[in-house]
Amino acid sequence: MFFNMLNLQLTLLMLIAVGFLIRKINIMDEHTQSKLSDMLINVILPCNIVYSFMGDTEMSPEFAYNCILAFVISLVIQIFACIFGRIIFRKYPKEDANVLAYGVICSNSSFIGIPVVESLYNSIGVMYTSIFQMPIRFTMWSAGLSLFTSVDKKDVVKKIVKHPCIIAIVVGALFMIFNVHLPVFLDKTIYYISRSTTAVSMLIIGSILTEAGKKNILSKEVFFFSFIRLIAMPLIVLIILKALSIDPMLTAISVLLTAMPAGSTTAILAEKYGCNAELASGTIFVSTILSVITIPIISIFL
Repeated sequence: MFFNMLNLQLTLLMLIAVGFLIRKINIMDEHTQSKLSDMLINVILPCNIVYSFMGDTEMSPEFAYNCILAFVISLVIQIFACIFGRIIFRKYPKEDANVLAYGVICSNSSFIGIPVVESLYNSIGVMYTSIFQMPIRFTMWSAGLSLFTSVDKKDVVKKIVKHPCIIAIVVGALFMIFNVHLPVFLDKTIYYISRSTTAVSMLIIGSILTEAGKKNILSKEVFFFSFIRLIAMPLIVLIILKALSIDPMLTAISVLLTAMPAGSTTAILAEKYGCNAELASGTIFVSTILSVITIPIISIFL
């Protein structure tokens, strides 16, 4: 597993480097990056999620139990992250503390997490990951967004219900429950779109990393955040889930998704609401690069 993870992370790093390069030489600009992100979130990831439910997995009581358990585990982790992030960074200036606390709440478990889990556990891993994502979606638009601005409860619910990935989970689950088989041409269309998840995700991340401020890349705050995000939190999750004898695959997926670097929305929200956008970019850059090393190491403990 270690060498599989190492090779996978190095492959992802190369794809990120390509994204970084094409942004630097202006093949991709900010507008193109934004449109690619929209395509990934609204089309590619939903297709990936729907297709994961269309395999040979049966809706057995054990599988249903694990899906519920994945949701509960993720919810508990998110509640802990909301509290822990506010406490651990409380002595920092507010515009820095809010950025770092949001990075603890919102990891890059979609863009990087789904490709990593899919490579190890195939479609069933994507299904568990999709369920795991639901509490993350909720907290990033509620407790996470409240770090930057006031939050409208109705708006939060609307964003969650209308999110393409949430809709894809519902559609995929219905397909699996009622054993729906699409015509071959539709099945192949969804499959080919879903296959582009990894490449497009990494190219976007590489493009985003070009925006990192140089002075924040080597700051103590960024490395402390990266330690919390990439090592401390996944190890806490691993110890607790092992002690509770949770299903090994579900434990591994929960730990790996908790070990993901800071989410790209950290920089977007920081810039939009007047917080330290350069620090946010630095946390994304450093935690993403370091995750190439830390995720294979975490896999040793799995």
